[in-house]
Amino acid sequence: MAPGEPFAHMVANKDLNGALRRRAEKLGIDVIEGLAVSAFDTDGAGITVHLADGATLKARLLVAADGVNSKLRDMAGIKTVTWEYGQSGIVCTVAHERPHNGRAEEHFLPAGPFATLPLKPDGSGTNRSSIVWVERSEDAQKLVDGDDLVFEHELEQRFGLKLGAIHVADKPRAWPLGLTLARAFVAPRIALAGDAAHGIHPIAGQGLNLGFKDVAALAEVVVEADRLGQDIGALDVLERYQQWRRFDTVQMGITTDVLNRLFSNDIGPLRTVRDIGLGLVERMPKLKDFFIRQASGLSGDTPRLLKGEAI
Repeated sequence: MAPGEPFAHMVANKDLNGALRRRAEKLGIDVIEGLAVSAFDTDGAGITVHLADGATLKARLLVAADGVNSKLRDMAGIKTVTWEYGQSGIVCTVAHERPHNGRAEEHFLPAGPFATLPLKPDGSGTNRSSIVWVERSEDAQKLVDGDDLVFEHELEQRFGLKLGAIHVADKPRAWPLGLTLARAFVAPRIALAGDAAHGIHPIAGQGLNLGFKDVAALAEVVVEADRLGQDIGALDVLERYQQWRRFDTVQMGITTDVLNRLFSNDIGPLRTVRDIGLGLVERMPKLKDFFIRQASGLSGDTPRLLKGEAI
């Protein structure tokens, strides 16, 4: 990463999904919506997927990327290690009077982190930021279900007025937070990717990066196996993907868990330790660069696609 280059970019979910849909359409990829997978059967030749409307699809490999509560993962009999934090993440878009100049901020409050993430202005030129606001689950639900004026007042206490007057630009939603790690990332003719394989705390903003790494690594393994004439859904091929990704995701899951426990409290000795630690990082450029590379998703054995290389 070149000096002065942003280590991350914020993209609205609807814009990202729209771009992916347009690309899929251009590539001639069939998109089937509104139909759940009711079952699947594997055999030596491939996998047969049964849809809720009775239709079937045949393939050599099924990728389960259906979220942290993955039904496909459950159907495959893959167990998870799971625990809840008693926290929920409130997500919404905030419009503000002055530009953010591309600056992201994260404040560590006793109930959990509060992050403001810069977005591009909308079509009318309105300055916008996305927020991820972690609160105790019962408080978070009361905030999103309650009066809009109360929500904006509480938001202002945390966001401040450094960017001028603010108001909520869309309906806030609260998502329960926990740690979920699949005990295996693969089964015969099935591979887990994204949140189906790992759900982590958003304190380091690494959930999406982990998902991108999964997809890029799986694509690389599948393409190389196909070039060698191997069965892309065979377990020995899929285990290469598992070996590549499992340690990284477990490590990140543990890291975010420790960070959340360290920062989401107001215990005096812990507050002193973390303040000293943050101060040391700020004063040590090499250590700071290490953490920036970690946060940008470019550390470790990075798949070629994430480095802009063809596979």
